[in-house]
Amino acid sequence: MKKVFSFLAIIAIILVSNCSEIPENNDPVIGIWSDVEVEAASQTSKGGTTTRKEWIFNDAYLGRYHQKSNGKITFKTDFKWSYENDTYTISYPGTDMADEQVSMKASTEGSILSDSQGNTMALRE
Repeated sequence: MKKVFSFLAIIAIILVSNCSEIPENNDPVIGIWSDVEVEAASQTSKGGTTTRKEWIFNDAYLGRYHQKSNGKITFKTDFKWSYENDTYTISYPGTDMADEQVSMKASTEGSILSDSQGNTMALRE
């Protein structure tokens, strides 16, 4: 009986050691990107409104999107991203949000994500 367990242990060690490694993703988009919009105070409201959009890209081609108003989360969802021909495609499954096509550019402010018309979508934090 000990021989059977020893044999099974050796087989298990061989199988575990032959597992392939997950390739490392070092894409420069990985990290936190944000866009902050400040709406000035109006005559009807005392304080202005700050809206912050935040994309957190991870190395598994997934991420989390948050939208905050005055520091409180008003909307959050997960997203998928892919990269092809210098363009990132961000899709938000399970929501009615449209897919976004963005590209990464360098500017005096740092790295930015811009849409297909060249408008800044987000800045790297």
